[in-house]
Amino acid sequence: MTIRNDLNRLERKGCLTRCYGGARLNRQFAFERPFGEKKQIQCKIKAKLGEYAASFINNGDKIILDSGSTLEQVALNLDDKNDLVVMTNGINIAYHLANKNNLSVMLTGGLMRSNSYSVFGSIGEELLSEYHYNTFFLGVDGFDKSLGITTPHQAEANINRKMIEAAQNVIAVTDSSKFNRQSFCMIAHPKQLNMLITDSGIPQDYYNELTTQGIDVRIVD
Repeated sequence: MTIRNDLNRLERKGCLTRCYGGARLNRQFAFERPFGEKKQIQCKIKAKLGEYAASFINNGDKIILDSGSTLEQVALNLDDKNDLVVMTNGINIAYHLANKNNLSVMLTGGLMRSNSYSVFGSIGEELLSEYHYNTFFLGVDGFDKSLGITTPHQAEANINRKMIEAAQNVIAVTDSSKFNRQSFCMIAHPKQLNMLITDSGIPQDYYNELTTQGIDVRIVD
């Protein structure tokens, strides 16, 4: 009975489809991969996306960088920026920026997830509520044009929502492999984005729908 209940719950979440004698994995569901594995996926495209995203950061800006391998590439392109304040929940991002004299780094604090090199929890959520930032650069695990941006981890979703509340502008940065995928936990509806930076692999129906909603979609190749 427990297995049946578990399968029913996973089917409701979209992870799988029940069939006679078992279940089939939903290949459009965004499961979480270890960080080291994620870094190797679409790495050249991620580097281009990160460089382009960094061009929207001005001297003196206060920004939030989400954790993740794509946003790490944004962090690697900040050498020509001055007087920045960078808030992040990414241990890897804080490490890359730790010795930069042209910016100040704020780490949200909280419990660390070794699978994603990110920190989460009420400590970071409370800290975010005390500040206002120019731009939040949001990473993506799954992006469905109707449902929005999702993640497999509830605590990640919680802190991302606080980051959205703390920022004047929200820019999602993702390669096109994340489209038409969804996961357990809701982060944001597409209408909460000011801009989406992605590559030319974005499905045409996604591009049309998002631009109709007033989102500035930028294509980088």
